[in-house]
Amino acid sequence: MADPKGFLHTDREVAKTRPVEERVKDWNEVYVPGSLLPIVSKQAGRCMDCGIPFCHNGCPLGNLIPEWNDYAYRGDWEAASERLHATNNFPEFTGRLCPAPCESACVLGINQPAVTIKNVEVSIIDKAWDNGDVTPQPPERLSGKTVAVIGSGPSGLAAAQQLTRAGHTVVVYERADRIGGLLRYGIPEFKMEKRHINRRIEQMRAEGTKFRTETEIGRDIDAKTIRKRYDAVVVAAGATTARDLPVPGRELNGIHQAMEYLPLANKVQEGDLTVSPISAEGKHVVVIGGGDTGADCVGTAHRQGAASVTQLEIMPKPGEDRDPGRQPWPTFPLLYKVTSAHEEGGERVYSVNTTHFEGDEDGNVQWLHLVEVEMVDGKLEPKPGTERRIPAQLVTLAMGFTGVDRENGLVEQFGVELDARGNIARDGDYATNVPGVYVAGDAGRGQSLIVWAIAEGRSAAKAVDRHLTGEHSTLHAPVRPTDRALAV
Repeated sequence: MADPKGFLHTDREVAKTRPVEERVKDWNEVYVPGSLLPIVSKQAGRCMDCGIPFCHNGCPLGNLIPEWNDYAYRGDWEAASERLHATNNFPEFTGRLCPAPCESACVLGINQPAVTIKNVEVSIIDKAWDNGDVTPQPPERLSGKTVAVIGSGPSGLAAAQQLTRAGHTVVVYERADRIGGLLRYGIPEFKMEKRHINRRIEQMRAEGTKFRTETEIGRDIDAKTIRKRYDAVVVAAGATTARDLPVPGRELNGIHQAMEYLPLANKVQEGDLTVSPISAEGKHVVVIGGGDTGADCVGTAHRQGAASVTQLEIMPKPGEDRDPGRQPWPTFPLLYKVTSAHEEGGERVYSVNTTHFEGDEDGNVQWLHLVEVEMVDGKLEPKPGTERRIPAQLVTLAMGFTGVDRENGLVEQFGVELDARGNIARDGDYATNVPGVYVAGDAGRGQSLIVWAIAEGRSAAKAVDRHLTGEHSTLHAPVRPTDRALAV
């Protein structure tokens, strides 16, 4: 145990963010560089090293949180990094992007502010990179088996790294021009600078993983060729079919899916573009969707110089505190949260539904018409007399995703079956109905969290390794939630 009385005399303290007026003028991460290290040891000391660490249950990766909290408290950064990497391939990603369900399950959080697990995690990995503790881990020998991984998001990268370290020859196929999937082009630079991805890719190259960009399976290479060329295939292509808004006026210029808008802003930061073809500069921006992707659109619009930003959400405003009756500890509660993007300005409107868009004579969107809604007999119904319109010269749709891409031929060519939700169906070992073809991450699970993506990539890698070698796999995979619940 770190500090036996830490949770009694140390208050929760989180990472400091740069002033709003400063950070909206650039695309660097919002946090003050180096602000965590002076406080992280004390924060790690708040961990109670519980007899039953429910934070393990809250984390899909099964991270060994009390162990690396203890090492961080004692300043043993190398040991902390080793424990962190034992269950998580990319803690610098999760430490920046994960909503931290582990903190919701923290035992201290029953009646006090939870341990700052996420901040401790990112401090450990940043310190490990600074100290040179993160090095390539190439396999001692090759198995002679080959694996294709389709998709280079967190799930595909995790699967690829695990399988490479097991001695298999792994090739990752990515349809974009750079590796990283949504980490690269869906996450704005101010949430995670892309240098974090770049150095992980270099580590993986040094371990032996091969990468093929601008190659879309189903279009550039057919699935039959992939199956002949490789002993196994892991489909980690994500759930990229965006939910649309079929209302009158949807065809007007200036209405875009979030994943049309955000990647262009990231391409500017990569140096591919001077300015984004879809820019919020000087425009009244409306973001439809109240989740994290919507918040990313809000922060991007601020940095592009929007005249105003309004975020709409059809559901009621969540509460600020956990409802013990509906969302009891240690479940992950739906709470009202203010992200760094929301701190920077704009308006958030809840319980409203878009009825139609109105444009000018040139076909450009100018107004968004909405109506307030309320729950009636379990359904959201419009409230009469609450119709109004708001200015909207750029609209981004951030309403989530409905399943794997069906347009590129991947699903049909492989012959994999889909489940009722439009995801690729798989069994408990991540195997599809096609022998040798596995699926991990959002492609099989549906839109989810980055920790679930990495956890599924690791688990699928273990199943593939077992399939290729015919032996009990030595790869570590997270304990499945059902097994973990039984263990608890």
